[in-house]
Amino acid sequence: MTEPRIAPLDAPYSAPVAAALERIMPAGAPPLALFRTLAVNERVFLRVMAGGLLDRGSITLREREIVIDRTCARCGSEYEWGVHMAFFAARARLSSEEVASTCTEPETGAFSARERLLLRLVDELHDTAQVSEALWPALAAEWTAEQLIELIALTGFYHLISFMTNALRIPKEAYGARFPPDRAH
Repeated sequence: MTEPRIAPLDAPYSAPVAAALERIMPAGAPPLALFRTLAVNERVFLRVMAGGLLDRGSITLREREIVIDRTCARCGSEYEWGVHMAFFAARARLSSEEVASTCTEPETGAFSARERLLLRLVDELHDTAQVSEALWPALAAEWTAEQLIELIALTGFYHLISFMTNALRIPKEAYGARFPPDRAH
């Protein structure tokens, strides 16, 4: 493991950072290294936390997690992928085969045809920053305009988070899952 590029903050935190950490962390859980590192720049931390998309949105928890997990896997953010697997995989009812499939080719995975559209959406945005004319009608047949906007924003937001975890070399959380050994991306 390489050393983190910026040391995470330790308590005591400023009042705004402490309030944000209390709001976003489960009771009794220590703040994530990612959050404590971003808090080195309080303005960026507070703005990123204000833009979070882990609330009840227009898509299901399962759909949200499939998009987040695929995005983090494609970006190589084992930190964020592992945290999401630890906190949300069971709640999203992701099987062990589905968990592994977030890191492999979407057409060979365990997901339903509808869910594979989400994986394709993430892949196209990741690879081209576009959604193809072939994929868009299939997406629009399954999700509303409101939901499509959320899915695209979610993919973009977790690119940002992946950039932070990777570029700053955030140390993995001890409880975080690790990528499967046969990860394709």
